[in-house]
Amino acid sequence: MSTAHRFLSPAATQLSLRLRQSRAPIRNTARRFGDKAPADKPSATATKEASTANSVSSPPPPPPSATAQASAEAPKSQGWWDSAEFWGRCGAIAGWGMSGAAIYDALESSPEVISLNMTGVLIVYSSLFARWAFVVKPQNLLLAGCHVTNVAAQANQMRRALEYKQANGEEEAVNDILVKAGATAAGAVACVLAGPTVQSALVAANIPLVSALAAADAGPFTVHFWAPM
Repeated sequence: MSTAHRFLSPAATQLSLRLRQSRAPIRNTARRFGDKAPADKPSATATKEASTANSVSSPPPPPPSATAQASAEAPKSQGWWDSAEFWGRCGAIAGWGMSGAAIYDALESSPEVISLNMTGVLIVYSSLFARWAFVVKPQNLLLAGCHVTNVAAQANQMRRALEYKQANGEEEAVNDILVKAGATAAGAVACVLAGPTVQSALVAANIPLVSALAAADAGPFTVHFWAPM
């Protein structure tokens, strides 16, 4: 105990101790608030890490709906001038005039005016176009029916012309026509069967323009090489 405490009375000593004890909680409270003040302000590194964590944990945006995708993929509407369906129908209607003319000639005209060469060409032409109109997309059944009808009408014209020549003693001419027709049919079948092999050979040869034409989707080795898709 210090010299000052020795000369103080017991009552003064107890009062001094009580004053010291009452000041201690105030100092401790001030010390606690002083220690917590720096901790309440986050550092720049902690703020950056928190923002990075929030950006990583945020969910991705939802995918577009099926309706939006369908509207984006829907083809743009075309006018009649650029419509394949419109011109296909017009071609089918015009083609019926060709078939109707053959039917009219069979009913009204004499067989001696029939051109066998032209009749044979029309049979081949309409046979190919009937197949094309059936496989093209969109399918053109009106055009296919027109050409099938024309094949039947021209075949009837061919029959009438051959019968007329036989009745007038032109047996040799009839036989010559039949031989030519058979050779043409055999050549057409050979072209159809050998077409894929010839096309592959031309494409592999890398001949300028020829190979590109042979590999084209609307080239000479397709059923629609002369008609627009």
